[in-house]
Amino acid sequence: MKTVVLIGSGNLAEALARALARSGPELVQVFARNAERGQFVARLAGARWTDRAEELAEADLYLLAVSDRAVAEVAAALPIPPQAVVAHTAGSVPLDALPATFARRAVFYPLQTFTRGREVDFRRIPIFLESSSEALRSELEAFALRLSDTVCWADSEQRAKIHLAGVFACNFANHMYALGESVVRDAGLGFDVLKPLIAETAAKALDACSPRDVQTGPAVRGDLATQARHEAMLAGEPLMETIYSTISQSIWEISKKI
Repeated sequence: MKTVVLIGSGNLAEALARALARSGPELVQVFARNAERGQFVARLAGARWTDRAEELAEADLYLLAVSDRAVAEVAAALPIPPQAVVAHTAGSVPLDALPATFARRAVFYPLQTFTRGREVDFRRIPIFLESSSEALRSELEAFALRLSDTVCWADSEQRAKIHLAGVFACNFANHMYALGESVVRDAGLGFDVLKPLIAETAAKALDACSPRDVQTGPAVRGDLATQARHEAMLAGEPLMETIYSTISQSIWEISKKI
């Protein structure tokens, strides 16, 4: 797979364009409805852009970096050559969401959070693959290894669980940072005071065999008095109080199993 058409212009498409520009496979075209974003993503890899299906370029691989709900619809609507590989990049979407008319279907799922304008080292990102046939496996793996040092095979059920784990480890964790920010701002302070704590918490988890081994705080100690004071402070924020008590209970229950 030497040539690629990238379908989409969102955060993941931007990261893929940057990675392809450095890795060797040629990004020949970006297909995207958003002209401004599509042209920007295409320029990152010196590729062409189009929003016209009839102008879709020929390539070995068509990578669909679109929203989960659009995977099947977009794939079915484009005149993709029957001999090409068609791969979506969604963690929670099964392989068979791609129309069965494509004989060479695949999944190319990078486990990372992507933000517009923020560069990431794609070589450090685990990529999870799935293919519709054994014959496609070696070809797909060789392509993925040109972008990342960590390539794993996972079926749709495994990948859905990996995606769920990512929601806990990334999306929920970041939301906890946002809630923490709201508490310190209520005390007249800025988010910066929490950044060293966040950095050390992440560093400890990365260094540990398991994040359970480095859990701290009143919940893991069973400090009910402190928890009660915290919950009283959140009395005016019932949703935050529920989150606090639910997570505290979860920490305590998990700590008893260690």
